Amino acid sequence: MKIHKSLTTKRIIEAVERSQRSTDNPGFCAVCGEEADGCEPDAERYERENCGERAVYGAEQLLLMTA
Repeated sequence: MKIHKSLTTKRIIEAVERSQRSTDNPGFCAVCGEEADGCEPDAERYERENCGERAVYGAEQLLLMTA
């Protein structure tokens, strides 16, 4: 799967760290690169409301996929 160029390792790690310090549950759309709230850490293929793609992954899951 191709991941949007804005989803750098640094950006994903920052989201994972933020989720550990707060109640945020960040995820990202792999197609458009936008952040999505309310994602389980292991979320896969959730639908993104803005673009309609089923390409939202939890930050931790996306980090594993890009490692």
